[in-house]
Amino acid sequence: MEKFITHEGIAVAMMRSNVNTDDIIPARFLKSISRTGFADHLFANWRYLEDGVTPDPDFPLNEPGKEGAGILVAGENFGCGSSREHAPWSLREFGIRCIIAPSFADIFHNNCFNSSILPVALKAREVDEICEALATASSPTLHIDLPAQTVTTADGRSFAFGIDPFKKNSMMEGLDNIGWSLSHRDQIRAYEERRRQEAPWLFA
Repeated sequence: MEKFITHEGIAVAMMRSNVNTDDIIPARFLKSISRTGFADHLFANWRYLEDGVTPDPDFPLNEPGKEGAGILVAGENFGCGSSREHAPWSLREFGIRCIIAPSFADIFHNNCFNSSILPVALKAREVDEICEALATASSPTLHIDLPAQTVTTADGRSFAFGIDPFKKNSMMEGLDNIGWSLSHRDQIRAYEERRRQEAPWLFA
């Protein structure tokens, strides 16, 4: 998994509340358990016109100057609904490294960390202030500093966010749950060898 230390990039405000995982990646596209092949279907019901191909010019990610956006600013309860891991997979493959919102659905929040996406929860008024800064900036960029736990706008306004220390360290080391387990392979092997001596019948 890619490490996350700092990220500076184009930010897109999509201030809809209760965006669910079927909005993020509609169920009709869930035809694979691979982590790739979903970027084109991200927000498919919103990003495209009725033909399903032509980009909707009014959708935030399709606006001029928002190409290559790596940060999404959203409304409260982002990622609610089903627990599908395809939602963060599609966001990450599209290029999103950080999502800023007043709140997230719990399962989606945890799945983001396993996809190298940093979910940042800020107060609603702080999210609104960031959106205002993006709307008036000549370049709609934000700087995310995970070690310092700050979000900084182009005009220098900084907002502090909290994060679980274990998840913070895992992001900075580029470790998902499997990667974290494998980082303890020596201890695992030592435990298994000890158990092999203590209870050999378990290893017959």
